[in-house]
Amino acid sequence: MLSSLNESIKCRELQHQQTACLLTSDIFSLPNLVLHGTEATGKSLTINALLSAIDSPSAIIRSKECITTRHLLERTLTEVQDALGEDNAPPLDGRCESISAFVVQLQRLLEVQKKFILVFDNIDRQREAAPTLLPALPRLGELIPNLTTVFIITFPRPHLFHKPGIPHIHFPPYTRAELLTLISLSPLPLTPPPSASPPPNLPTFTQADLDYLWPRFTTAVHDSLAQPASNTLPSLRTLCARLWPPFIAPILANHYTPREFSKLIVRNRHLFQSEDSLKHSIIPPKNPSTDPQQQNSLKKLSTTSTSASTLPPLPTHLLLTAYLASHTLQKHDTLLFSKYSTKRKRRGGGGTLAPRTPNKKTHVANTNRKISRIQMLGAQAFPLERMLAIYSALFRDYDGSSDDDDGDWRNDKKKRKRGNQGGEAEVLMQFTTLVGMGLIVRAGAAAASTDPLEGGGGKWRVNVGREYVRQVARGVRFDLDSYLLE
Repeated sequence: MLSSLNESIKCRELQHQQTACLLTSDIFSLPNLVLHGTEATGKSLTINALLSAIDSPSAIIRSKECITTRHLLERTLTEVQDALGEDNAPPLDGRCESISAFVVQLQRLLEVQKKFILVFDNIDRQREAAPTLLPALPRLGELIPNLTTVFIITFPRPHLFHKPGIPHIHFPPYTRAELLTLISLSPLPLTPPPSASPPPNLPTFTQADLDYLWPRFTTAVHDSLAQPASNTLPSLRTLCARLWPPFIAPILANHYTPREFSKLIVRNRHLFQSEDSLKHSIIPPKNPSTDPQQQNSLKKLSTTSTSASTLPPLPTHLLLTAYLASHTLQKHDTLLFSKYSTKRKRRGGGGTLAPRTPNKKTHVANTNRKISRIQMLGAQAFPLERMLAIYSALFRDYDGSSDDDDGDWRNDKKKRKRGNQGGEAEVLMQFTTLVGMGLIVRAGAAAASTDPLEGGGGKWRVNVGREYVRQVARGVRFDLDSYLLE
């Protein structure tokens, strides 16, 4: 039995041996058993294969298919009755309203059975579970001696069942070698996808070509994308299925052979550098062009098109305001952000009404210094009230329709539109959204607070770089440099 189990389910030999030893022993009857581990580690697959190989009657209850506790209990009684058969199981007494009624009916069903195995899959994620459900289920073995209850959970929290002495079997995550071994058991064919028309003069490939190409392809996918982003067997299998058709497109077009793996990696390196394959969408992605020049042009076009901000106008303006508040001193707020300040006073940052003619030495030093001192110090903390005041002075009446870059759109009545940005509640809600996205973070000792707007006097700082903010400002046609002191 163990040999066939190990042959059908790879990389779980130790767990198979432990589970079979505890569930198939004729010396003792185990009342409870817990199988725990992260998702997609073979827990349900192992127990299904083991129960199919032994002679004891069993039933598997999937908690994700049950809505309430009553639904779970009635579903359990129905599954137990179906597993015993109509001839060996007495009729049920209708509805099961409580756990006490469930125990009574389960005793009537199993009173003539020698052994029965009841499995609760994902019982720790049961929806609308009663507080007495998990402590009561492990005690079924005390009232029904011929019953073995198996619990499949994700993480064994302390005092989850309120009963000590329950054996636990851990299913650890698959290692890199195990993942590659399992994914190599089901290779995809070297053929065009069913939705695409086959190219003319389609070459023929042997099984040796597929055995050579598929392990190297899965290793490249795992090391570049799956390991940091989706390190589970189903996600790796889905990721390989997405990248396999564009990866073998040059082979089907007779540009390369399956043995030229290095050239295929260089040709399709954009598949392993981009994270578009990790995004789940119901819209199928477009097939990339096989022309290298067209690929380079599309890549440049996508780079320039995505340089602008993808945020709505209000969060974009709040992000720009937070960046200005973090990289300017508070004593210069009146000089920089006042609606009555002139362009000459803002650009120099010195506050003089007439430009001063510097000497040659000072002029050379100022032209060589491209980054100001406060920029070199990094983002500084600012209070929320200061950021809201800067936002009110800069963006409260801005509609984003200015085409010039001189920074004087605030004094033009044709480029102002009142009331378009929402009230104070909308501004605070969008500020909370930026905090949740990690673009603005709390500074100081209050950083451990979970509520972004909790506590007065807290300070914040922007969490993005200068180049990104300049791209965002360019997307909304806002002259960011005119508000930064040199």
